[in-house]
Amino acid sequence: MFPETAQCLKAAAPLFSQTVLLKDLSRLSTHGGGSHLQARRHLSISRCLTSKWERSYKDPGYYRAPPAHEMPLFKDRSCFVFNQRTSALEGVLQALWLTKTKLISSLPPQLLSLSENPANQIPDQDERVQNAIKHARFWDTTEERPGKERYSNTMMVNLLHLCATLQSSHPAIGRRTQAEKCSLATTWKRGEDLFQIRGQNGLLHTCMDPLPEVSGKQEVSDTADHVLETFYPVSPTINLQKVNVYKEEMNCSGFRDDYPYPHAHTLFFLEGADANCKLRPDQFRAKMLMFTFGNALVRAQTLYGPQRVLDRPVTVQAVGTNGRIFQFMVFQLNTTDLSGDDGIKNQVWLDEDVELYDFAKVRPLIQRKQVKVPAGLAGYKPEAFSKFLSLYLHGAV
Repeated sequence: MFPETAQCLKAAAPLFSQTVLLKDLSRLSTHGGGSHLQARRHLSISRCLTSKWERSYKDPGYYRAPPAHEMPLFKDRSCFVFNQRTSALEGVLQALWLTKTKLISSLPPQLLSLSENPANQIPDQDERVQNAIKHARFWDTTEERPGKERYSNTMMVNLLHLCATLQSSHPAIGRRTQAEKCSLATTWKRGEDLFQIRGQNGLLHTCMDPLPEVSGKQEVSDTADHVLETFYPVSPTINLQKVNVYKEEMNCSGFRDDYPYPHAHTLFFLEGADANCKLRPDQFRAKMLMFTFGNALVRAQTLYGPQRVLDRPVTVQAVGTNGRIFQFMVFQLNTTDLSGDDGIKNQVWLDEDVELYDFAKVRPLIQRKQVKVPAGLAGYKPEAFSKFLSLYLHGAV
């Protein structure tokens, strides 16, 4: 046995039991040899390095987060988080309960009447809309069949650009701007639970002036008689992320306080924008409702602070599409008192599954030697764009 090996073993003697140390010494003394001695030497030295070596500097590649209960933001009370990838099991029904909202099918009549006025329509409107659809489905790419994520985004941009051509006759459109992927964070209490919305809005239209309220004071007062529908025995917090490390009283719209366009106007959602997250139609509409509510709640808390029933309700709109089918939504925040089921409720107008066209085929669909669907755009429905235009002109007329 080498002298340095024996010296190392003696130095490490307090770390091992006496029996183990004597066995190692006897083995090294008995089986003396080149190969055995070298292996035993490495074994003995490795036992000397029992203490964990720590770097004297911070290396992000080897960082290990401390346990959750040791973090500064750890709370004993759990918080339930809704983000842009949350798939609510009960869909819109669950979102209505979380936001204490009354659902009204179809859009408000006074809003739909905006696009019926010839002064608010675009010259050659139907032809230009069909060209926008063809550009998104056929002319924007050389692929035989473009992906949904690509043509839905192109179509949304084309329709927004088409609506923006009315700025010369409606100067208020120039008081708007758009932001993409801005982060949202807000907190509220529902019953005994604490909830937060965190995530990215997608494409957001903001403006200098707030949207006018859709319902009058009498209609808002009548919402106190509405009974929220429950889905017992399913828990309202199902499919929400449960966390114990969070900031309390979060209220951030994603913009600075001196931002010149502080009021959210319309949120635009694309159903296939995230390839790693596939939401069913009802869950997609629930996501639209939650983020529309989140933007309205952030603005209400900034303007009115702890005020419960708002003197002037906050209105925010939302449009969702997969490139062919559109979802239209108008949300009005009437109160920030969301803890109980009684009292004033919020309101949402929802017009779902509105088709813009039936088919857009690069090649005709032929079955049994008969052309079932011709090539090109088929089944264009102008009513869908009229609703899109009405939401866009809301607040500018």
